Amino acid sequence: MKKRMLTTLGMAISLAMASLSAQAAVIDLYGFSVNIDGAVTDVVDNYSQINPAPAGVDLSIFNTGTGLGTVKFTLSNAGTHYFAAFFDHEIDEAVNTYFNETGASTGTPAAGQSWEIDEPGYIDGDIFENFENGSLDGGVGTSIYGDTAFPDDVSMAMGWDFTLAAGETATILMDISEAVPNSGFYLTHTDPDSDTSIYFTSALRIGGQPHIPEPSLLLLLGAGLFGLGGVRRRMAR
Repeated sequence: MKKRMLTTLGMAISLAMASLSAQAAVIDLYGFSVNIDGAVTDVVDNYSQINPAPAGVDLSIFNTGTGLGTVKFTLSNAGTHYFAAFFDHEIDEAVNTYFNETGASTGTPAAGQSWEIDEPGYIDGDIFENFENGSLDGGVGTSIYGDTAFPDDVSMAMGWDFTLAAGETATILMDISEAVPNSGFYLTHTDPDSDTSIYFTSALRIGGQPHIPEPSLLLLLGAGLFGLGGVRRRMAR
């Protein structure tokens, strides 16, 4: 009887430990900022949303608590532009701190796409300064912090330089997900202790808008069609 009770207790402990290990790691968004043509807005800072998103930035499918989802930016002004987003996530911070994490890049960036992974700059790292200046340096752990050899606090940023002609619209998607991308360029933020990673991808699309003729052009076009109709009537007689 005693042996059976001990066996049952051991099974209960094993199941409890398996249940705890199966629980997903907690992902939190400590900081999130955007840079639009040099104007920087800190949307999320110190785990709380302190500012509304600037014009053109859509957060309807982005979770400002976990930092997972898609940030959508739309712009239609002709000219040369820059848009970048900075994310500082923490993975299982309450369990194993925030300075045990690593970052990595995969693939080749597209033309006009810039990026950086580094310690967010509270102590070391220059990523946020580069993000503000529009000069992301395309490095992983430039100050040696946050790469696989030197785990630390990790943050990620991506940016796009692009030019719009009259009538064109740019749409930029910044996506943070726990799903591994199938292809393309992406950044990875990993917490080795919980074996949890998040993936940062981005895409730029530029498309034209339907051209609406000005009223004067419409009048000229209408007059031409009316005159053509008169010629056809005379020829029919």
